[in-house]
Amino acid sequence: MDVGGRTCLEVGAATARDTASLARAGAFAVALDYSPAALAIARAECSGTGAVLVCGDAFRLPFRDGCFDLVFHQGVLEHFREPGGLLRENVRVLADDGLVLVDVPQTVHPYTILKKLLIVLGAWFAGWETQYTRRSLEALLAANGLEPRRAYGRFMSPSLAYRILREALFRVGVRLPLHPVLIPPVHRLRARIRGAVEGSPLGPSLGYVVGVFAGKAEAPSAAHGGGEAGFKNQGAVR
Repeated sequence: MDVGGRTCLEVGAATARDTASLARAGAFAVALDYSPAALAIARAECSGTGAVLVCGDAFRLPFRDGCFDLVFHQGVLEHFREPGGLLRENVRVLADDGLVLVDVPQTVHPYTILKKLLIVLGAWFAGWETQYTRRSLEALLAANGLEPRRAYGRFMSPSLAYRILREALFRVGVRLPLHPVLIPPVHRLRARIRGAVEGSPLGPSLGYVVGVFAGKAEAPSAAHGGGEAGFKNQGAVR
């Protein structure tokens, strides 16, 4: 997707690394987060990019209808027991021909099983979370005014096995590098295979994350908001 000149909104942006990348690629990029502490980190990440940072509620977005070409969030939806309101706000601020991207943990993966065990034990760092299959995520989107267009899977890099080994050895005083050291040809081959599987029909069922691109199920008659993302208030800071 060519984002040059497009209006893009990242919801629950945290560090806003993706917002910064979009801004560098020529988009009018906006990062929204509820946490001032997260936005302080995002401000440093987005410095000099022209990205706009907004402190706000994902369930009450401070933007006019139809003003974004792309609305996306990654690792956000799974934290809400009733996420419908968040998705309906995505639809409201989306342009008629725009896209929503939702990226969440995938149900059938060892990472998710381990995470659920840690949640039960009260040892998971991020609190309560849920997870989705491709089918359940697409059904949720469809129930809230979106039409799924394309799904993908994303694999861990480094792998879950390496992460577990790294953590176990760290606890006994042995430090492994963040990523395993691989011979370049082996690394390139692994990356090529991983990319092929992620983009295949099997990707959404095998990855630790499943993502779906969706458009509006019905195009409303409201005009495109355009321009400077149609701010309702002056809560944005560069």
